[in-house]
Amino acid sequence: MKKYIVLLLTFTLLSACGSDDYNNNNRYLPNYNFSIDLDMSLALYSPLQFPANPIRVNQAGIGINGIIVMNTGSGYVAYEATCPNQPVTSCSSLTLEGINVKCNCDDVVYSLFTGLPEGDVRYPLKPYRVQVLGPNAIRVYN
Repeated sequence: MKKYIVLLLTFTLLSACGSDDYNNNNRYLPNYNFSIDLDMSLALYSPLQFPANPIRVNQAGIGINGIIVMNTGSGYVAYEATCPNQPVTSCSSLTLEGINVKCNCDDVVYSLFTGLPEGDVRYPLKPYRVQVLGPNAIRVYN
């Protein structure tokens, strides 16, 4: 009987382990690996200390056309700053419009709270991972 209980507990523990599979695939947007630490005590990133104040990070090697990061009030979100439903071209850079972003190619508007589009398109915004490093620092990475 003890063997069955140990076997059952072992099986339960192993099945509860989650994988770090993170599907970030979009046929229009390539996956570039990057990592950036944002120090919110710096003026450039200080808007992230308050909810609903998105910023755009345009450093070389960070995303395709940069990234857009926002404090939602319950955490942080980060998205690719490239239109998710268009091939990468000169017009495929997203434009910040308050708590939304707009694709300049097709005029589709996306919510920064959810990443979802207001129109009928296939892909939502491409999300990136966000790790809180401390009270004034986060890491965004792919």
